[in-house]
Amino acid sequence: MNTAAKNDRNVTSFTNPSIDRSKDRNFITVTELDLLLKGASKTRHPIRNKAILLTMFWHGLRVTELCELNRNDLDEKNARLIVKRLKNSLPTTQPIRPDVLRNLKKYLKIRQSNQRSLFLNERNDQFVRRGINHLLEQCSKLGGLPFHVNPHMLRHGCGYALAELGHDTRLIQDYLGHKNIQHTVIYTRTSIKRFEAIWD
Repeated sequence: MNTAAKNDRNVTSFTNPSIDRSKDRNFITVTELDLLLKGASKTRHPIRNKAILLTMFWHGLRVTELCELNRNDLDEKNARLIVKRLKNSLPTTQPIRPDVLRNLKKYLKIRQSNQRSLFLNERNDQFVRRGINHLLEQCSKLGGLPFHVNPHMLRHGCGYALAELGHDTRLIQDYLGHKNIQHTVIYTRTSIKRFEAIWD
């Protein structure tokens, strides 16, 4: 089994880290991401909305970072995405997961606009925070989630998912663009992956 397939298998099995599972927690699991995607498939723009959800989750984007993505930030040929972080965080060029890239390509095939922004609303304008919040509320409801998912829950979900894959704190810090590693340790301190090889 290749590394990508192994990672897909492992992260799909991730349902929750060993912390509070109440509706007040600040992240979603990969299982809940799947429910959001099912909800997106019932919306007026399923292809675009699935691409938004997958990009936001697997690249750990803040809502404004998602809205400000431009078409030329996406390198389809090399499967790379330039992420310009906010809040004095560090910009990164990130590899794109195969499932995310497939959905982005599907979206670009139907995206009939010369606008710079990657993701466009119904008026062919750049998305704003309110539009993404509405999209998430709609997908939460249609997907059968018992709570309304907000944008930052996807960013935190990415951090926990990376920790469950066994990635170390420094890598996750760089991937999410944290300047202060204390903002990153919340993901790895609850993951059992870091202890699995302790007796090997």
